[in-house]
Amino acid sequence: MALPVLSSSAVKFRRVLAHFPQELSLAFAYGSGVFRQAGASAEHGETNMLDFVFAVDDAVTWHMTNLVKNRSHYSFLKFFGPKKISTIQRYGAGIYYNTLVPCNDRVIKYGVISTDALIEDLFHWKTLYVAGRLQKPVKILAQNENSRLQAALVSNLKSAVTAAFLMLPESFSEEDLYMQIAGLSYSGDFRMIIGEDKSKVQNIVKPNVAHFQKLYSTILQDCPQVVYKHQLGRLEASIDKSPEGQFTQLMALPKTLQQKITALVNPPGKNRDVEEILLQVAHDPDCGFLVHQGISGIVRSSSLVQSAKTILTAG
Repeated sequence: MALPVLSSSAVKFRRVLAHFPQELSLAFAYGSGVFRQAGASAEHGETNMLDFVFAVDDAVTWHMTNLVKNRSHYSFLKFFGPKKISTIQRYGAGIYYNTLVPCNDRVIKYGVISTDALIEDLFHWKTLYVAGRLQKPVKILAQNENSRLQAALVSNLKSAVTAAFLMLPESFSEEDLYMQIAGLSYSGDFRMIIGEDKSKVQNIVKPNVAHFQKLYSTILQDCPQVVYKHQLGRLEASIDKSPEGQFTQLMALPKTLQQKITALVNPPGKNRDVEEILLQVAHDPDCGFLVHQGISGIVRSSSLVQSAKTILTAG
């Protein structure tokens, strides 16, 4: 299942893409400049910075070409050349941002990530940085035929639903589910404590429920624990909260999250395997809280390193 590519409504975004090297495995636009958020006027969306992510197979070659085309986009790091830029890109969340770039009478920010690093994050939630962006509605502008990348994009959405089920009560509304999913990548992010709007998740979900439905409808229709009445826009869920049900869901979580959860409950010096520890967690009344703590641990470390990197990349 490929994520839906937009047609006519994406013309202004594709005009931006025309300024960059075209060797992209995936390109998408996201954020408040693309999707309206609650409390913001339509005019605000037309003036907001536009945010993009470009996934590239060969970061060194891509930056080399982009330095020729768009040298002014880079900070002082341009003097160190594409290899050094690509090395810095690999730190933290594996993404290199050029920000506050004037383009087509708008201001844009764009991040460059290697296709391999993106696939790793989507499958295993190594940093949950770009994977977290892709758990929310985005405008896909370009996507090649990389079947492994397409499988990773779907896997990331399924993992988001599984993690949300573990943290939600037995019964919940469709909006509750999307709120939980949208909040995954903000768990543990220090920017939500310093500077970000505390109601950010609610502001993302409420005006964009239809976009979340489009993103998750296929996965929810295939989920035996959910009755998804798409025509009515309503979801009826009854999640199996038995230890057996929770164990099945824990075993389906991405590898990095499983490791974070086991580290929370496994005493130092004990050499128990992941399956044994997750079985213990499945019996724990605080199972959902432990999942949340595990996600927070992933996001906290990647957001701190990525923000520190911005000092270099934004100059």
